Amino acid sequence: MSITRKEFFRQGFISLGRTALDIAGSLQGGEAVEAAVIPDTAPSGEPRPDLTATAFNERCLARNCGCFACVERCLSQAIMVAAGEGIRIDETRCSGCGTCEYVCPVNPKAVILQPRIKPVEIPAMNADIIPAKGERTC
Repeated sequence: MSITRKEFFRQGFISLGRTALDIAGSLQGGEAVEAAVIPDTAPSGEPRPDLTATAFNERCLARNCGCFACVERCLSQAIMVAAGEGIRIDETRCSGCGTCEYVCPVNPKAVILQPRIKPVEIPAMNADIIPAKGERTC
């Protein structure tokens, strides 16, 4: 069986993360700690306008040690590092491709894709507009 170096380290990090979650769950009185779903295949890289990346900086390695995996792989340049905080994601630039979630080395993931919250546009009604003095209405 042949395994790449990248896959070897990926499996090691996954195993380490699951063990840490098991220990955390037992220390918290047996409460179950949910692990993030780890994608098995690489994302296609195609934009998904219905999704956007969300950062969980309490898990992010960029906050302390200098992990820039997601920043380097983001083609739309929507991710930037905030010193001492972690990462910030510009939702207007995020294409929703999922590359950042795939390359994130921690488990549970510090960057996950979530449905994009679309603002509701309320069209202006002509009846609601009060004409200024001297203006004609339609």
